[in-house]
Amino acid sequence: MSGRVLIRRRRRRPTESVRGPEQQGTELDASTPLEIEGGSSYAASCEIPISDHLHDNLTMMLKVFSDCSDLQVRHLCVGHKRDACMLYLSGLVNPADLSEEALRPLIYDFQASDEHVIDWLSPDKIRDEGVLLARVGRADTFRKAIDGIVDGRAALFVDGVSQAVLLSTSGPERRSISEPETESVVRGPREGFTEDLSVNIALLRHKIRTPQLKAHSFTLGTYTKTAVLLVYIEDLADPKVIAEAKRRISSIEIDGVLESGYIEELIEDQPMSPFPQFQYSERPDTIAAQLLEGRFAIFTEGTPFVLIAPVTWWQFVQASEDYYERFFLVYLVRVLRYISLFLALFLPAMYIAVTTYHQDMLPTSLVMSVAAARESIPFPAIIEALIMELTFEALREAGIRLPKAVGQAVSILGALVIGQAAVEAGIVSAPMVIIVAITGIASFTLPRYNAAIAIRLLRFPMMLLAAVLGMFGIVIGVMWISIHLCKLRSFGVPYLSGLAPYKRKEVKDLFFRPPWWKMVFRPSSFAHHNRKRMAERQMPGPDKRSGSRGGAR
Repeated sequence: MSGRVLIRRRRRRPTESVRGPEQQGTELDASTPLEIEGGSSYAASCEIPISDHLHDNLTMMLKVFSDCSDLQVRHLCVGHKRDACMLYLSGLVNPADLSEEALRPLIYDFQASDEHVIDWLSPDKIRDEGVLLARVGRADTFRKAIDGIVDGRAALFVDGVSQAVLLSTSGPERRSISEPETESVVRGPREGFTEDLSVNIALLRHKIRTPQLKAHSFTLGTYTKTAVLLVYIEDLADPKVIAEAKRRISSIEIDGVLESGYIEELIEDQPMSPFPQFQYSERPDTIAAQLLEGRFAIFTEGTPFVLIAPVTWWQFVQASEDYYERFFLVYLVRVLRYISLFLALFLPAMYIAVTTYHQDMLPTSLVMSVAAARESIPFPAIIEALIMELTFEALREAGIRLPKAVGQAVSILGALVIGQAAVEAGIVSAPMVIIVAITGIASFTLPRYNAAIAIRLLRFPMMLLAAVLGMFGIVIGVMWISIHLCKLRSFGVPYLSGLAPYKRKEVKDLFFRPPWWKMVFRPSSFAHHNRKRMAERQMPGPDKRSGSRGGAR
């Protein structure tokens, strides 16, 4: 009988009481065999109800968890010498908590008279009086019991009870809360998310302390059973956007989800666009700030990076520290970022176009200097630029992947040595090395890594257009990027919202950060109902009546 397990129901012992009316639907005759067809015991056991005989239940669970060396089986007696068995996976539960708060009370303290033993050993009675654990559940089918075990709980089966008790303990040791490495700030909170979903949502609730902060749960992945939370503030987020987000997430069918990037690619509006349509962050203060503007966040078990949507392009040029420093400093930083963005995207293409087609745009002395530097170079400007850009990108990637102790040294020394050697060998000119270096430095000023990648990718087609058509090719590239950005949407919100379509009250926070007492309203692209975030006329200043006491005016 290959690939099949035969489990026969034993006849009821005279001392066992008859099951209640609510359990009559799952009653099986003593001669009815329970068979598991095929090679997948888990798939076949999904909807089979749990038996009231411990031997049958244990046989089924051992079949499902065959070849699982980390499965722990603990036999014990509870109640009035009633046989029981506890199953759990080592490493997913805390043995100390299980022993002190579950096993000890069940074995020594939880007693019942013989005539009422079944009633006393029901899951509800064990939950209320038998164990000291805070989280106790129950399962009436093998599927729920199996899912509970692989989710990190212990399943307790009692002979004579047709339900299993699921006991939750503290999980294994995880990475502690530390400062985010990808979003370092000079001024601001130092705590970051971890890989533990419960810790992450607790960090967020420390920032937003209101019951209107909602968290809708999903389970994704046939094998990974990854927990996912859709988090939003009820009165601020658009209900239509939240409903659409729930629909997209619930429609995901995949065998496993190991990181939030899986979800991002499966629910974004235009997956073929090089521009990101989700912002991700591992900072609780950043997520809280975005939720307070009417967006939603997606938390994924096993990763510290939380997705944020809907987004606009302007978010990727802004950093959380912009709203912690005084607005005068942020004016300068924002202008510097936009200039760096322009240089990172267009500087190599403009150099190629000018040196190849439009030499008359440069002063004569500069043209002579560039021509003298390129006199011994055997390649055209586009080949020079491709060689240096690809080399720089390779060094940057190597610096990221190498250990931290040597990564930065390799990238910096590699760029210096290779650049100098290439100039001395006559492969590239000195002005090209300067152009590529400025471009690389400018791309580092973008606060968001996924936005910087998009700019790095678009730099190469812009260089090719400049090599073929000169400045006209750059204009064509700018038009194509502008049209694409105007058409792009993130959950229905225009990607350039605030500028296209133009919104006078929101454009002030795109290029320059206004003072907090000027940002009275939330962006209308995200919050449609409760838009007012603060009271008006809060500009600080001295009290004119007293001349010395401060106050708001």
